[in-house]
Amino acid sequence: MQFSFADDQVMFAETVRDILANECPPSAVRASWKDPDGRVPGLWETLAATGVLGVAAPEAHGGLDMSTLDLVLPLEEFGYAACPEPVAEHAAVAIPVLSGHAAGPVADEWLGRAAEGTALLTAGSPTDAFVLAAERADLALLCADDEVHAVPAGSYTAVAQASVDHARRLARVDWTRGPDTLLSDDPAVVREVLDRGSLAAAAQAVGVGRRLLDLTVAYVAEREQFGRPVGVNQAVKHHCSNVAIALEFAGPSVHKAAWSCAQGEGPEGGDPSLDVSTAKVLASDAVDLACRAALQCHGAIGYTIEHDLQLWLKRGWALSASWGDAAFHRRRVGEALAAG
Repeated sequence: MQFSFADDQVMFAETVRDILANECPPSAVRASWKDPDGRVPGLWETLAATGVLGVAAPEAHGGLDMSTLDLVLPLEEFGYAACPEPVAEHAAVAIPVLSGHAAGPVADEWLGRAAEGTALLTAGSPTDAFVLAAERADLALLCADDEVHAVPAGSYTAVAQASVDHARRLARVDWTRGPDTLLSDDPAVVREVLDRGSLAAAAQAVGVGRRLLDLTVAYVAEREQFGRPVGVNQAVKHHCSNVAIALEFAGPSVHKAAWSCAQGEGPEGGDPSLDVSTAKVLASDAVDLACRAALQCHGAIGYTIEHDLQLWLKRGWALSASWGDAAFHRRRVGEALAAG
């Protein structure tokens, strides 16, 4: 059995990594905090031109018609770069849900534009009160009870909300559900929205955790105290190794969840919701640990807004809680196991 990613999947992630390294360095992330829409100039257009935004869209609508498994490594790269653009909600949640459940006219109206990047799609979690990039989006997938609605921008009101991570533009959305916006009244589709969003947040959290570990290892190797690098101290090594171990457990769990979602429910695919919640628990715990260890190892400078560390600390805290925190997903795992 093959447990590794295919060469083209790895190359795709490397392409995304190169794009983000060139167009989304820490200085660009920091600048996005002051941008009215929280954007990095030109990045969305570059991602659209390379096909990243339309990875999960059907070929008939200009997409690459790829699976969740093809998205998971790029999502980790978006976390590693602390990318401000709402790529996950657009490409990993809204597009695949629309592709699978929208009627022909709705799919024709939105999927092509979403794949080419001229329309921004977002999605709200059934667990959260706020929706990412709702003020800027052209279409939002919103859940209400056992229904999922595709709501155009003109049919909802978005009120901006403060976020610890200023690059994540959150809004409270007020809207009225009706038959014209109904995408599905199947509870399984609400569960799919939650699974896709939780998996995307988990993958990004793993990327954030890895960036925090890299930043911390580099810092403790250079920072000297009493004439020697602080990284030689056993306690510091333990902090870093504990984070590395947590990420080594979380990463494969996220990959397994992506495979499970791509396979679907059944004897071969297993239970996607169970696998996703397991991955979200491990990823949330790992990034929380990475944040605490990074802050402790950096010392006082880690508390300053001038240091780039805070970009990833705040992204890590936000992703840990988004689409259901570790406690929520532990309950979900317990309920799934109890149900047999």
